Amino acid sequence: MTSTATPPGLARFNALEEHAAHTALLEVCASTAWARRLLAARPYAEPDALYAESDTAMAALTEADLAEAMAGHPPIGRPRPGDPTSAREQRGMAGATDELRAEMLELNLAYQERFGHVFLICATGRTAEEMRDAVRERLGNAPEKEREIVRTELGKINRIRLTRLVEEDRLA
Repeated sequence: MTSTATPPGLARFNALEEHAAHTALLEVCASTAWARRLLAARPYAEPDALYAESDTAMAALTEADLAEAMAGHPPIGRPRPGDPTSAREQRGMAGATDELRAEMLELNLAYQERFGHVFLICATGRTAEEMRDAVRERLGNAPEKEREIVRTELGKINRIRLTRLVEEDRLA
């Protein structure tokens, strides 16, 4: 027998007062347009409906919205102090050698100079070497192509973070 009940984490999210839900969404993605769109579609009957709305909202972000979302992400290898989410997502950098850390710093700076924003990649499950190789490869992209890659990577990050938000007991 299958249950149609809303999962407890999602039910808690649906029941949050609007300001609290908005704050929780901004911890997932720093774009206020994205957060507003997800808020407006509450309540969600199932996580897949929330994820689909996230994907739709991500596709609709303007350049300014995308810049706002990217500004919420620290550079790879330098998670913000006291930011367990970024530290967990960038865990692959934890065991990197000093040489690799220095190389990532240089690559991050070159990327930021070329594209005007932080190098964004869904770092969850990636090694330091994989992230280094990705930034090296992406430095050669045209800005338009890179913007779409960033949008895709941000969507992956949002999916992971939304899953943690509604499928785990974070709101309890």
